[in-house]
Amino acid sequence: MELINVIIDGKSIAVPKGATILSAAESLGISIPTLCHLQIGGNGYKNDCASCRICIVEVEGRRNLAPSCATPVHEGMIVKTNTMNVMQKRRTLMELLLSDHPKDCLACSKNGECELQDLAVQLGVREVRFEGEMSTYRPDYSASIIRDMDKCIMCRRCETMCNEVQTVGVLSGVNRGFTSVVAPAFEQNLEDSVCTYCGQCVAVCPVGALHENDHTWKLVKDLANPKKKVIVQVAPAVRVALGEEFGGKPGVNVEGQMVTGLRQLGFDEVFDTTWAADVTIMEEASEFKDRLERFLAGDKEVKLPLLTSCCPAWVKFFEHNYPDMLDVPSSARSPQQIFGSIAKEIWAKEEGIAREDLIVVSVMPCLAKKYEASRDEFKVDGNPDVDYSITTRELAKLLKQANIDLRILENSEFDSPLGEYTGAGVIFGRTGGVIEAATRTAYEWVTGETLEEVNFKALRGFDGFRSATIKVGDLDLNIGIAHGLGEARKMLDMIRAGEANYHAIEIMACKGGCVGGGGQPFHHGDFSVVTRRAAGLQNIDDNKILRKSHENKFVQDLYKNHLGKPLSHKAHELLHTKYFSKHKI
Repeated sequence: MELINVIIDGKSIAVPKGATILSAAESLGISIPTLCHLQIGGNGYKNDCASCRICIVEVEGRRNLAPSCATPVHEGMIVKTNTMNVMQKRRTLMELLLSDHPKDCLACSKNGECELQDLAVQLGVREVRFEGEMSTYRPDYSASIIRDMDKCIMCRRCETMCNEVQTVGVLSGVNRGFTSVVAPAFEQNLEDSVCTYCGQCVAVCPVGALHENDHTWKLVKDLANPKKKVIVQVAPAVRVALGEEFGGKPGVNVEGQMVTGLRQLGFDEVFDTTWAADVTIMEEASEFKDRLERFLAGDKEVKLPLLTSCCPAWVKFFEHNYPDMLDVPSSARSPQQIFGSIAKEIWAKEEGIAREDLIVVSVMPCLAKKYEASRDEFKVDGNPDVDYSITTRELAKLLKQANIDLRILENSEFDSPLGEYTGAGVIFGRTGGVIEAATRTAYEWVTGETLEEVNFKALRGFDGFRSATIKVGDLDLNIGIAHGLGEARKMLDMIRAGEANYHAIEIMACKGGCVGGGGQPFHHGDFSVVTRRAAGLQNIDDNKILRKSHENKFVQDLYKNHLGKPLSHKAHELLHTKYFSKHKI
């Protein structure tokens, strides 16, 4: 590797050829303020369009100031990052940004977490000298995401995430000059575009231009309504991330304290989506076994590979981009929707509660879950199976508003029976977890043998697109795993072209899986945060006594008392769904 010698603020360093001034300065421990720059995800993507210019520095021999995030070093380069000229110009740039930015910080969804706000404080900006006309745009409301482009600073992070990492291609800069804005083509609404609601654009937005559609105030009203029975389910990935909002480290399991906090908020029952994940495996593993056996028997009508269907962002991506393959994914609903269906159609009836009087709330690491809950196929006579889906961040804000400090709460357990889970259910929250859980059950059902070693380590890892061969009796099962929609597109294009043959595939829309979801605490591009959350889930699985979904006694009771067996008519009615072509020419 060729090294380049540079001097930054009097300090010498040798860095790889092609490195930027910003990365070289970081290697020396020198902090240069940035706004538009961001290292994205775990595969080296970065937003380096240099649109904000806040990171400007002086380079000896260069007449103008250089954006450090986009300027490569050269041999013998001498850089100064902290001259009076640099500091003055940064403040001026910040004032120009603020001059066309709303001043409603106190009511902004990003207040307290706004990078523009933080940088203004860091640069000591206390007044804005520039006044004039301000750009205004209509707000865009969707089931999951709200676009408030008056607050957009044209950093283009969302573009990089949407176009390069996720390859969804919804967001781009349109128009010119004062009317320029980041928007879908023809400035259409998100709900009319091919947006998947993965929420990764929200996760990287430094201001309040993109934020989740917040349902917490509606929830508060229901919690205060004595006529309503309000229950909550919590996704696996939430418990290893929620603590970060209270100063904890990523990956620390705060399950017990979280349950206590939810009870203090006033929920009548606190259940676990992980229980529904075990139910999901009962259906998906049964479906896989059925397809596999028919395929091996020579049935040419069988569709393989079977694709897991737990991620609503991935499902919407599939419906838009692969309408010719809609019969390939498993028809099993996601754990969120399975829980809602069982809660309203079985549990509520056993408890003597009318469907319309039961409010089912889900706490999810995901923004697409809000959209999923609103889909018509998950409603009965207009009444949704899941009434509200709130994010990990929204739950944290709700707890803080109620003056509930998670750090000092005692541990308590989920309510039964919809709160009991196995290790297989909890790893749904990390990449490779769904297919590993399904394989644990499918192995025993296909071979008729007890699986002693449940750790399918070949299915683990963080490569965006990976393959593994798993020995199941005399069969060699080829399994594909992708996380991040860009990686999913590569895999699906290969399958469509006949260039790859798999028996089963797991796809998750977000890098790292649900632990890296768009509704999790902001990690600002630090992928190590995501991997630590995943490790936290794996630690829970490692320490569970029961680690196969079909061993869950309360799931067994569900089938014994209500569903009969997996793939039964009743199971299909309550636990399965259909997919719809959303292809647009």
